[in-house]
Amino acid sequence: MKLSAPELALRYRGGDRHHLFLNHGTWFVRYSLRPSPFLKADIRRVASLGTNDLAVARDRRDAFLSHLRLQQELGADPNPAVAQAA
Repeated sequence: MKLSAPELALRYRGGDRHHLFLNHGTWFVRYSLRPSPFLKADIRRVASLGTNDLAVARDRRDAFLSHLRLQQELGADPNPAVAQAA
């Protein structure tokens, strides 16, 4: 059986800081990838947004997650090295 590309597993529960966390003054985004529809365990990923401003972090998070969703729709592997938030 051939395994498909990892699926982006985002659960948006509202709020302007969802998927964001602050670590030593720099904002990061957290997201999960589901390696297969048959496996329940998600692979959790973290990416730096490279800013200490919350408004900029929100914009970069939205762009980052939109890019990951687009890659998933196109059938590409959502690789965090390719989908870097400016």
